[in-house]
Amino acid sequence: MTDAPVPLRLFNSLTRQLEEFRPVHPGEARVYSCGPTVYNYPHIGNMRAYVFADTLGRTLSYKGYKLTHVINITDVGHLTDDADAGEDKLEKAAAERAQSIWDIAKHYTEAYWADVKALGIRQPAHWSIATDYVPAMIEFAKAIADRHCYELDGGLYFDTTTVADYGRLARHGTDEGESRIDPVEGKRHAADFAIWRKTPAGETRQMEWDSPWGRGAPGWHLECSVMSEALLGFPFDIHTGGIDHREIHHPNEIAQNQAHSCSTDSGARMWMHNNFLVERSGKMSKSSGEFLRVQLLIDKGYHPLAYRLMCLQAHYRSELEFSWDGLGAALTRLKRLVMAATSVRDAETVVPSDRRLTDLLARFDAAISEDLNTAVALTLLEETVAMKKIDTGQKRGAVEVMDAVLGLQLLTLSREDLRVRPKAATIGEDEIEAILFRRKEARAAKDFAASDALRDELIAAGVEVMDGDPLGWDWRLAN
Repeated sequence: MTDAPVPLRLFNSLTRQLEEFRPVHPGEARVYSCGPTVYNYPHIGNMRAYVFADTLGRTLSYKGYKLTHVINITDVGHLTDDADAGEDKLEKAAAERAQSIWDIAKHYTEAYWADVKALGIRQPAHWSIATDYVPAMIEFAKAIADRHCYELDGGLYFDTTTVADYGRLARHGTDEGESRIDPVEGKRHAADFAIWRKTPAGETRQMEWDSPWGRGAPGWHLECSVMSEALLGFPFDIHTGGIDHREIHHPNEIAQNQAHSCSTDSGARMWMHNNFLVERSGKMSKSSGEFLRVQLLIDKGYHPLAYRLMCLQAHYRSELEFSWDGLGAALTRLKRLVMAATSVRDAETVVPSDRRLTDLLARFDAAISEDLNTAVALTLLEETVAMKKIDTGQKRGAVEVMDAVLGLQLLTLSREDLRVRPKAATIGEDEIEAILFRRKEARAAKDFAASDALRDELIAAGVEVMDGDPLGWDWRLAN
Protein backbone atom coordinates (compact mmCIF):
# COMPACT_ATOMS: atom_id res chain seq x y z
CA MET A 1 0.00 0.00 0.00
CA THR A 2 1.14 3.56 -0.71
CA ASP A 3 0.89 6.48 1.71
CA ALA A 4 0.21 8.90 -1.13
CA PRO A 5 -3.17 10.62 -0.62
CA VAL A 6 -4.33 10.10 -4.20
CA PRO A 7 -8.09 9.46 -4.26
CA LEU A 8 -9.34 6.47 -6.22
CA ARG A 9 -11.57 7.63 -9.08
CA LEU A 10 -13.69 5.13 -10.99
CA PHE A 11 -16.10 5.41 -13.91
CA ASN A 12 -19.68 4.91 -12.79
CA SER A 13 -21.80 3.59 -15.67
CA LEU A 14 -24.92 4.80 -13.88
CA THR A 15 -23.87 8.45 -14.13
CA ARG A 16 -21.41 8.07 -17.05
CA GLN A 17 -18.88 10.01 -14.96
CA LEU A 18 -15.64 9.49 -13.09
CA GLU A 19 -16.38 9.57 -9.38
CA GLU A 20 -14.24 9.37 -6.28
CA PHE A 21 -14.68 6.05 -4.51
CA ARG A 22 -16.31 6.65 -1.12
CA PRO A 23 -17.18 3.37 0.59
CA VAL A 24 -20.56 2.75 2.15
CA HIS A 25 -18.80 1.28 5.18
CA PRO A 26 -15.61 3.16 6.17
CA GLY A 27 -12.49 1.14 5.50
CA GLU A 28 -14.36 -1.57 3.57
CA ALA A 29 -15.03 -2.25 -0.09
CA ARG A 30 -17.90 -4.57 -1.01
CA VAL A 31 -17.97 -5.72 -4.64
CA TYR A 32 -20.30 -8.03 -6.56
CA SER A 33 -19.33 -9.41 -9.99
CA CYS A 34 -21.69 -11.17 -12.35
CA GLY A 35 -20.24 -14.63 -12.84
CA PRO A 36 -20.58 -17.23 -15.59
CA THR A 37 -23.57 -19.27 -16.67
CA VAL A 38 -22.04 -22.73 -16.45
CA TYR A 39 -23.56 -24.41 -19.50
CA ASN A 40 -20.34 -24.33 -21.55
CA TYR A 41 -16.69 -23.33 -21.28
CA PRO A 42 -16.02 -19.59 -20.87
CA HIS A 43 -14.24 -18.00 -23.81
CA ILE A 44 -11.41 -15.53 -23.38
CA GLY A 45 -13.78 -12.62 -23.95
CA ASN A 46 -15.81 -13.78 -20.95
CA MET A 47 -12.62 -14.03 -18.91
CA ARG A 48 -11.66 -10.42 -19.63
CA ALA A 49 -14.46 -9.43 -17.23
CA TYR A 50 -12.81 -11.35 -14.39
CA VAL A 51 -9.32 -10.00 -15.12
CA PHE A 52 -10.92 -6.54 -14.87
CA ALA A 53 -12.82 -7.36 -11.65
CA ASP A 54 -9.67 -8.88 -10.16
CA THR A 55 -7.65 -5.77 -11.03
CA LEU A 56 -10.33 -3.63 -9.39
CA GLY A 57 -10.25 -5.83 -6.28
CA ARG A 58 -6.46 -5.77 -6.13
CA THR A 59 -6.53 -1.98 -6.45
CA LEU A 60 -9.02 -1.65 -3.61
CA SER A 61 -6.79 -3.88 -1.43
CA TYR A 62 -3.74 -1.83 -2.42
CA LYS A 63 -5.57 1.37 -1.43
CA GLY A 64 -6.07 -0.09 2.02
CA TYR A 65 -9.69 -1.26 1.96
CA LYS A 66 -10.84 -4.50 3.49
CA LEU A 67 -12.27 -6.20 0.40
CA THR A 68 -15.30 -8.46 0.28
CA HIS A 69 -15.71 -9.68 -3.27
CA VAL A 70 -18.58 -11.93 -4.41
CA ILE A 71 -18.78 -13.74 -7.76
CA ASN A 72 -21.89 -15.73 -8.56
CA ILE A 73 -22.22 -18.99 -10.46
CA THR A 74 -25.41 -19.14 -12.55
CA ASP A 75 -26.56 -22.75 -12.67
CA VAL A 76 -30.27 -22.01 -13.23
CA GLY A 77 -32.53 -19.35 -14.71
CA HIS A 78 -30.44 -17.84 -17.52
CA LEU A 79 -32.36 -18.06 -20.77
CA THR A 80 -30.85 -18.49 -24.22
CA ASP A 81 -31.90 -14.91 -25.01
CA ASP A 82 -30.77 -12.29 -22.49
CA ALA A 83 -33.93 -10.33 -23.31
CA ASP A 84 -35.99 -12.92 -21.43
CA ALA A 85 -36.88 -15.40 -24.16
CA GLY A 86 -36.01 -18.97 -25.03
CA GLU A 87 -35.06 -21.97 -22.95
CA ASP A 88 -32.97 -22.14 -19.79
CA LYS A 89 -29.35 -22.49 -20.95
CA LEU A 90 -28.56 -25.31 -18.50
CA GLU A 91 -31.75 -27.25 -19.27
CA LYS A 92 -31.07 -26.89 -23.00
CA ALA A 93 -27.47 -28.10 -22.66
CA ALA A 94 -28.55 -31.06 -20.52
CA ALA A 95 -31.17 -32.12 -23.07
CA GLU A 96 -28.75 -31.79 -26.01
CA ARG A 97 -26.04 -33.84 -24.31
CA ALA A 98 -28.30 -36.32 -22.51
CA GLN A 99 -26.57 -35.53 -19.21
CA SER A 100 -27.66 -34.51 -15.75
CA ILE A 101 -27.96 -30.74 -15.46
CA TRP A 102 -26.13 -30.98 -12.14
CA ASP A 103 -23.20 -32.80 -13.77
CA ILE A 104 -23.02 -30.21 -16.55
CA ALA A 105 -23.03 -27.35 -14.04
CA LYS A 106 -20.32 -29.02 -11.94
CA HIS A 107 -18.08 -29.71 -14.95
CA TYR A 108 -18.22 -26.20 -16.37
CA THR A 109 -17.94 -24.55 -12.96
CA GLU A 110 -14.70 -26.44 -12.37
CA ALA A 111 -13.49 -25.49 -15.87
CA TYR A 112 -14.18 -21.83 -15.08
CA TRP A 113 -12.37 -22.09 -11.76
CA ALA A 114 -9.36 -23.61 -13.58
CA ASP A 115 -9.30 -20.56 -15.89
CA VAL A 116 -9.55 -18.23 -12.89
CA LYS A 117 -6.48 -19.90 -11.37
CA ALA A 118 -4.54 -19.92 -14.66
CA LEU A 119 -5.07 -16.17 -15.12
CA GLY A 120 -3.87 -15.31 -11.62
CA ILE A 121 -7.31 -14.11 -10.52
CA ARG A 122 -7.61 -14.04 -6.74
CA GLN A 123 -10.27 -16.09 -5.04
CA PRO A 124 -13.28 -13.98 -3.99
CA ALA A 125 -14.63 -14.01 -0.46
CA HIS A 126 -17.68 -15.93 -1.74
CA TRP A 127 -18.59 -18.01 -4.75
CA SER A 128 -22.37 -17.72 -4.59
CA ILE A 129 -24.17 -20.60 -6.33
CA ALA A 130 -27.61 -19.63 -7.62
CA THR A 131 -29.38 -22.88 -6.72
CA ASP A 132 -28.31 -22.46 -3.08
CA TYR A 133 -30.44 -19.30 -2.89
CA VAL A 134 -33.71 -20.37 -4.50
CA PRO A 135 -35.72 -20.25 -1.21
CA ALA A 136 -34.41 -16.71 -0.65
CA MET A 137 -35.34 -15.80 -4.22
CA ILE A 138 -38.91 -16.95 -3.62
CA GLU A 139 -39.12 -14.81 -0.47
CA PHE A 140 -37.69 -11.80 -2.34
CA ALA A 141 -40.27 -12.26 -5.11
CA LYS A 142 -43.11 -12.60 -2.59
CA ALA A 143 -42.07 -9.29 -1.02
CA ILE A 144 -42.40 -7.37 -4.31
CA ALA A 145 -45.13 -9.34 -6.10
CA ASP A 146 -48.20 -7.40 -4.95
CA ARG A 147 -46.89 -3.95 -5.86
CA HIS A 148 -44.64 -4.63 -8.82
CA CYS A 149 -45.56 -7.90 -10.54
CA TYR A 150 -48.32 -9.67 -12.45
CA GLU A 151 -48.95 -13.26 -13.47
CA LEU A 152 -49.16 -14.77 -16.92
CA ASP A 153 -49.51 -18.39 -17.91
CA GLY A 154 -45.73 -18.51 -18.15
CA GLY A 155 -45.03 -17.19 -14.66
CA LEU A 156 -44.57 -14.04 -12.59
CA TYR A 157 -43.46 -10.91 -14.46
CA PHE A 158 -42.06 -7.62 -13.22
CA ASP A 159 -43.85 -4.47 -14.41
CA THR A 160 -41.03 -2.05 -15.21
CA THR A 161 -43.33 0.98 -15.10
CA THR A 162 -43.73 0.54 -11.33
CA VAL A 163 -40.23 1.83 -10.57
CA ALA A 164 -38.70 5.21 -11.21
CA ASP A 165 -36.59 5.83 -14.30
CA TYR A 166 -36.34 2.22 -15.46
CA GLY A 167 -33.40 1.61 -17.79
CA ARG A 168 -31.38 4.71 -16.89
CA LEU A 169 -28.24 2.58 -16.64
CA ALA A 170 -28.62 1.58 -20.31
CA ARG A 171 -29.90 5.02 -21.32
CA HIS A 172 -33.12 3.44 -22.63
CA GLY A 173 -35.26 5.95 -24.45
CA THR A 174 -32.36 8.29 -25.28
CA ASP A 175 -30.02 8.67 -28.22
CA GLU A 176 -27.27 7.25 -26.02
CA GLY A 177 -29.17 4.02 -25.43
CA GLU A 178 -27.52 1.08 -27.16
CA SER A 179 -30.03 -1.73 -26.75
CA ARG A 180 -33.43 -2.67 -28.12
CA ILE A 181 -35.88 -4.95 -26.34
CA ASP A 182 -38.39 -6.61 -28.65
CA PRO A 183 -42.03 -6.93 -27.55
CA VAL A 184 -43.00 -10.36 -26.20
CA GLU A 185 -46.61 -11.50 -26.45
CA GLY A 186 -48.53 -11.44 -23.18
CA LYS A 187 -46.41 -8.90 -21.36
CA ARG A 188 -47.80 -5.49 -20.48
CA HIS A 189 -44.66 -3.74 -21.65
CA ALA A 190 -41.80 -4.87 -23.86
CA ALA A 191 -39.20 -4.37 -21.11
CA ASP A 192 -41.08 -6.41 -18.47
CA PHE A 193 -39.16 -9.49 -17.39
CA ALA A 194 -39.71 -12.82 -15.64
CA ILE A 195 -39.26 -13.09 -11.90
CA TRP A 196 -40.45 -16.70 -11.85
CA ARG A 197 -40.98 -19.02 -14.81
CA LYS A 198 -43.55 -21.78 -14.48
CA THR A 199 -42.75 -25.21 -15.84
CA PRO A 200 -45.10 -25.65 -18.85
CA ALA A 201 -47.93 -28.15 -18.37
CA GLY A 202 -46.84 -31.66 -19.25
CA GLU A 203 -43.12 -30.87 -18.93
CA THR A 204 -40.63 -31.58 -16.17
CA ARG A 205 -37.44 -29.62 -15.63
CA GLN A 206 -34.40 -31.12 -13.97
CA MET A 207 -34.23 -27.96 -11.84
CA GLU A 208 -37.62 -26.85 -10.53
CA TRP A 209 -39.10 -25.78 -7.21
CA ASP A 210 -42.56 -25.12 -5.74
CA SER A 211 -43.58 -21.48 -5.42
CA PRO A 212 -46.76 -19.40 -4.95
CA TRP A 213 -46.82 -18.97 -8.76
CA GLY A 214 -46.52 -22.65 -9.60
CA ARG A 215 -43.71 -25.16 -9.87
CA GLY A 216 -40.82 -23.75 -11.87
CA ALA A 217 -37.53 -21.86 -11.65
CA PRO A 218 -36.41 -18.30 -10.91
CA GLY A 219 -35.71 -15.73 -13.58
CA TRP A 220 -32.06 -15.01 -14.28
CA HIS A 221 -32.13 -11.40 -13.10
CA LEU A 222 -33.57 -12.29 -9.70
CA GLU A 223 -30.56 -14.28 -8.49
CA CYS A 224 -28.06 -11.41 -8.50
CA SER A 225 -30.35 -9.09 -6.53
CA VAL A 226 -30.91 -11.77 -3.91
CA MET A 227 -27.30 -12.93 -3.56
CA SER A 228 -25.75 -9.46 -3.54
CA GLU A 229 -28.12 -8.36 -0.80
CA ALA A 230 -27.62 -11.54 1.21
CA LEU A 231 -23.82 -11.42 1.11
CA LEU A 232 -23.05 -7.69 0.90
CA GLY A 233 -26.17 -5.88 2.14
CA PHE A 234 -27.90 -2.97 0.41
CA PRO A 235 -26.44 -0.61 -0.51
CA PHE A 236 -23.01 -2.00 -1.32
CA ASP A 237 -20.15 -0.32 -3.13
CA ILE A 238 -19.55 -1.65 -6.65
CA HIS A 239 -21.28 -4.02 -9.07
CA THR A 240 -19.21 -5.17 -12.07
CA GLY A 241 -19.89 -7.02 -15.30
CA GLY A 242 -19.36 -6.99 -19.04
CA ILE A 243 -20.77 -4.09 -21.02
CA ASP A 244 -23.45 -6.41 -22.44
CA HIS A 245 -24.96 -6.61 -18.93
CA ARG A 246 -25.40 -2.83 -18.90
CA GLU A 247 -28.22 -3.03 -21.43
CA ILE A 248 -30.72 -5.54 -19.96
CA HIS A 249 -29.50 -7.64 -17.03
CA HIS A 250 -28.27 -4.84 -14.78
CA PRO A 251 -31.21 -2.48 -15.44
CA ASN A 252 -33.48 -5.35 -14.41
CA GLU A 253 -31.44 -5.96 -11.26
CA ILE A 254 -31.73 -2.27 -10.41
CA ALA A 255 -35.51 -2.36 -10.90
CA GLN A 256 -35.81 -5.33 -8.52
CA ASN A 257 -33.56 -3.62 -5.96
CA GLN A 258 -35.66 -0.47 -6.10
CA ALA A 259 -38.84 -2.47 -5.65
CA HIS A 260 -37.48 -4.42 -2.71
CA SER A 261 -36.06 -1.37 -0.91
CA CYS A 262 -39.10 0.81 -1.74
CA SER A 263 -36.70 3.51 -2.89
CA THR A 264 -34.74 4.75 -5.88
CA ASP A 265 -31.62 3.01 -4.56
CA SER A 266 -29.98 0.93 -7.30
CA GLY A 267 -28.46 -1.54 -4.82
CA ALA A 268 -24.85 -0.65 -5.67
CA ARG A 269 -23.41 2.85 -5.42
CA MET A 270 -21.30 2.31 -8.54
CA TRP A 271 -21.83 0.12 -11.60
CA MET A 272 -18.70 -0.68 -13.61
CA HIS A 273 -18.45 -2.44 -16.97
CA ASN A 274 -15.57 -3.70 -19.06
CA ASN A 275 -15.75 -3.44 -22.83
CA PHE A 276 -15.68 -6.30 -25.32
CA LEU A 277 -12.79 -8.40 -26.52
CA VAL A 278 -13.04 -8.42 -30.32
CA GLU A 279 -11.86 -11.32 -32.46
CA ARG A 280 -12.37 -10.94 -36.21
CA SER A 281 -12.53 -14.63 -37.19
CA GLY A 282 -15.71 -15.31 -35.19
CA LYS A 283 -14.11 -18.00 -33.02
CA MET A 284 -15.19 -16.20 -29.85
CA SER A 285 -18.67 -17.63 -30.27
CA LYS A 286 -19.45 -20.77 -28.30
CA SER A 287 -21.38 -22.08 -31.31
CA SER A 288 -18.30 -22.04 -33.55
CA GLY A 289 -16.86 -25.38 -32.42
CA GLU A 290 -13.28 -24.87 -31.22
CA PHE A 291 -13.88 -21.39 -29.83
CA LEU A 292 -11.22 -19.33 -28.10
CA ARG A 293 -10.81 -20.35 -24.49
CA VAL A 294 -7.91 -20.19 -22.06
CA GLN A 295 -7.07 -23.86 -22.53
CA LEU A 296 -6.71 -23.32 -26.29
CA LEU A 297 -4.10 -20.62 -25.62
CA ILE A 298 -2.21 -23.08 -23.41
CA ASP A 299 -2.57 -25.86 -25.99
CA LYS A 300 -0.92 -23.57 -28.53
CA GLY A 301 2.03 -22.89 -26.25
CA TYR A 302 1.11 -19.55 -24.66
CA HIS A 303 1.32 -19.02 -20.93
CA PRO A 304 -2.10 -17.79 -19.72
CA LEU A 305 -0.56 -14.81 -17.93
CA ALA A 306 0.39 -13.49 -21.37
CA TYR A 307 -3.35 -13.08 -21.94
CA ARG A 308 -3.71 -11.33 -18.59
CA LEU A 309 -0.95 -8.92 -19.64
CA MET A 310 -2.68 -8.44 -22.99
CA CYS A 311 -5.83 -7.36 -21.13
CA LEU A 312 -3.85 -4.97 -18.92
CA GLN A 313 -2.30 -3.28 -21.96
CA ALA A 314 -5.71 -1.79 -22.81
CA HIS A 315 -8.01 0.24 -20.60
CA TYR A 316 -10.86 -1.91 -19.34
CA ARG A 317 -13.44 0.45 -20.90
CA SER A 318 -11.85 0.21 -24.35
CA GLU A 319 -12.47 -2.52 -26.89
CA LEU A 320 -9.53 -4.91 -27.09
CA GLU A 321 -8.80 -6.75 -30.33
CA PHE A 322 -7.43 -10.26 -29.98
CA SER A 323 -4.91 -11.68 -32.43
CA TRP A 324 -2.32 -14.42 -32.16
CA ASP A 325 0.39 -11.91 -33.09
CA GLY A 326 -0.83 -9.63 -30.32
CA LEU A 327 -0.77 -12.48 -27.82
CA GLY A 328 2.74 -13.40 -28.96
CA ALA A 329 3.88 -9.81 -28.41
CA ALA A 330 2.31 -9.86 -24.93
CA LEU A 331 4.17 -13.10 -24.16
CA THR A 332 7.47 -11.50 -25.24
CA ARG A 333 6.72 -8.51 -23.02
CA LEU A 334 5.98 -10.83 -20.10
CA LYS A 335 9.25 -12.71 -20.72
CA ARG A 336 11.19 -9.44 -20.60
CA LEU A 337 9.54 -8.53 -17.30
CA VAL A 338 10.25 -11.96 -15.81
CA MET A 339 13.91 -11.85 -16.85
CA ALA A 340 14.35 -8.32 -15.50
CA ALA A 341 12.73 -9.27 -12.19
CA THR A 342 15.04 -12.27 -11.76
CA SER A 343 17.77 -10.03 -10.31
CA VAL A 344 15.65 -9.17 -7.25
CA ARG A 345 13.87 -12.48 -6.75
CA ASP A 346 16.14 -13.66 -3.95
CA ALA A 347 16.58 -10.28 -2.29
CA GLU A 348 15.06 -9.46 1.08
CA THR A 349 12.20 -6.98 0.70
CA VAL A 350 12.99 -3.45 1.86
CA VAL A 351 10.51 -0.56 1.87
CA PRO A 352 11.64 1.75 -0.94
CA SER A 353 13.26 5.00 0.18
CA ASP A 354 15.35 5.77 -2.90
CA ARG A 355 13.88 8.87 -4.51
CA ARG A 356 13.82 7.30 -7.96
CA LEU A 357 11.73 4.39 -6.69
CA THR A 358 9.40 6.51 -4.57
CA ASP A 359 8.78 8.72 -7.61
CA LEU A 360 7.91 5.66 -9.73
CA LEU A 361 5.59 4.39 -7.00
CA ALA A 362 3.85 7.77 -6.79
CA ARG A 363 3.32 7.79 -10.56
CA PHE A 364 2.08 4.21 -10.41
CA ASP A 365 -0.40 5.18 -7.68
CA ALA A 366 -1.62 8.13 -9.75
CA ALA A 367 -2.13 5.91 -12.81
CA ILE A 368 -3.96 3.07 -11.08
CA SER A 369 -6.04 5.55 -9.05
CA GLU A 370 -7.32 7.19 -12.23
CA ASP A 371 -9.91 4.60 -13.22
CA LEU A 372 -7.42 1.69 -13.24
CA ASN A 373 -5.03 2.95 -15.92
CA THR A 374 -3.19 -0.35 -16.20
CA ALA A 375 -1.53 0.53 -19.52
CA VAL A 376 0.48 3.32 -17.85
CA ALA A 377 0.98 1.22 -14.71
CA LEU A 378 2.61 -1.51 -16.82
CA THR A 379 5.15 0.90 -18.30
CA LEU A 380 6.04 2.10 -14.81
CA LEU A 381 6.54 -1.50 -13.67
CA GLU A 382 8.86 -1.99 -16.65
CA GLU A 383 10.82 1.12 -15.70
CA THR A 384 11.16 -0.22 -12.18
CA VAL A 385 12.45 -3.69 -13.07
CA ALA A 386 14.88 -2.17 -15.58
CA MET A 387 16.55 0.17 -13.07
CA LYS A 388 20.29 -0.29 -12.56
CA LYS A 389 22.60 0.58 -9.68
CA ILE A 390 19.92 0.51 -7.03
CA ASP A 391 19.47 -1.45 -3.82
CA THR A 392 17.95 -4.82 -4.77
CA GLY A 393 15.87 -5.05 -1.59
CA GLN A 394 14.24 -1.69 -2.26
CA LYS A 395 13.73 -2.59 -5.90
CA ARG A 396 12.06 -5.84 -4.88
CA GLY A 397 9.82 -3.88 -2.50
CA ALA A 398 8.67 -1.61 -5.34
CA VAL A 399 8.09 -4.55 -7.70
CA GLU A 400 6.04 -6.33 -5.01
CA VAL A 401 3.76 -3.30 -4.60
CA MET A 402 3.15 -2.90 -8.33
CA ASP A 403 2.78 -6.57 -9.12
CA ALA A 404 0.32 -7.04 -6.25
CA VAL A 405 -1.99 -4.79 -8.29
CA LEU A 406 -1.22 -6.14 -11.77
CA GLY A 407 -1.06 -9.82 -10.78
CA LEU A 408 1.68 -11.00 -13.18
CA GLN A 409 3.52 -13.10 -10.56
CA LEU A 410 6.89 -11.67 -11.57
CA LEU A 411 8.64 -12.77 -8.37
CA THR A 412 7.62 -16.41 -8.74
CA LEU A 413 7.49 -17.04 -12.51
CA SER A 414 10.58 -18.46 -14.19
CA ARG A 415 11.77 -18.83 -17.78
CA GLU A 416 10.86 -22.49 -17.58
CA ASP A 417 7.30 -21.69 -16.48
CA LEU A 418 6.80 -19.51 -19.55
CA ARG A 419 8.00 -22.19 -21.96
CA VAL A 420 4.61 -23.85 -22.38
CA ARG A 421 4.54 -27.07 -24.37
CA PRO A 422 1.98 -27.00 -27.21
CA LYS A 423 -0.45 -29.88 -27.19
CA ALA A 424 0.54 -30.89 -30.73
CA ALA A 425 4.26 -31.12 -29.92
CA THR A 426 5.79 -34.59 -30.38
CA ILE A 427 9.24 -33.96 -28.92
CA GLY A 428 10.22 -33.75 -25.27
CA GLU A 429 12.17 -30.92 -23.65
CA ASP A 430 15.04 -33.21 -22.59
CA GLU A 431 15.41 -34.34 -26.20
CA ILE A 432 15.35 -30.74 -27.41
CA GLU A 433 18.04 -29.72 -24.94
CA ALA A 434 20.19 -32.71 -25.91
CA ILE A 435 20.02 -31.84 -29.63
CA LEU A 436 20.72 -28.17 -28.87
CA PHE A 437 23.79 -29.19 -26.85
CA ARG A 438 25.08 -31.27 -29.76
CA ARG A 439 24.37 -28.35 -32.11
CA LYS A 440 26.35 -25.94 -29.92
CA GLU A 441 29.26 -28.36 -29.92
CA ALA A 442 29.07 -28.59 -33.73
CA ARG A 443 29.01 -24.80 -34.07
CA ALA A 444 31.95 -24.47 -31.69
CA ALA A 445 33.86 -26.97 -33.88
CA LYS A 446 32.80 -24.98 -36.96
CA ASP A 447 31.01 -28.06 -38.28
CA PHE A 448 28.25 -26.00 -39.84
CA ALA A 449 26.88 -28.86 -41.92
CA ALA A 450 26.20 -30.85 -38.76
CA SER A 451 24.83 -27.74 -37.05
CA ASP A 452 22.41 -27.10 -39.91
CA ALA A 453 21.32 -30.73 -39.99
CA LEU A 454 20.51 -30.65 -36.28
CA ARG A 455 18.63 -27.38 -36.75
CA ASP A 456 16.60 -28.95 -39.57
CA GLU A 457 15.86 -31.93 -37.32
CA LEU A 458 14.45 -29.60 -34.66
CA ILE A 459 12.40 -27.60 -37.18
CA ALA A 460 10.88 -30.84 -38.49
CA ALA A 461 9.84 -31.65 -34.93
CA GLY A 462 8.14 -28.27 -34.54
CA VAL A 463 10.91 -26.53 -32.58
CA GLU A 464 11.83 -22.97 -33.51
CA VAL A 465 15.54 -22.40 -32.76
CA MET A 466 16.01 -18.77 -31.76
CA ASP A 467 19.65 -18.02 -32.56
CA GLY A 468 20.63 -14.58 -31.34
CA ASP A 469 17.43 -14.20 -29.31
CA PRO A 470 17.99 -11.03 -27.24
CA LEU A 471 15.91 -12.59 -24.48
CA GLY A 472 18.16 -15.65 -24.40
CA TRP A 473 15.17 -17.96 -24.75
CA ASP A 474 17.08 -20.20 -27.24
CA TRP A 475 14.09 -22.12 -28.54
CA ARG A 476 10.34 -22.40 -28.52
CA LEU A 477 7.88 -25.02 -29.69
CA ALA A 478 5.99 -23.79 -32.72
CA ASN A 479 2.19 -23.65 -32.38
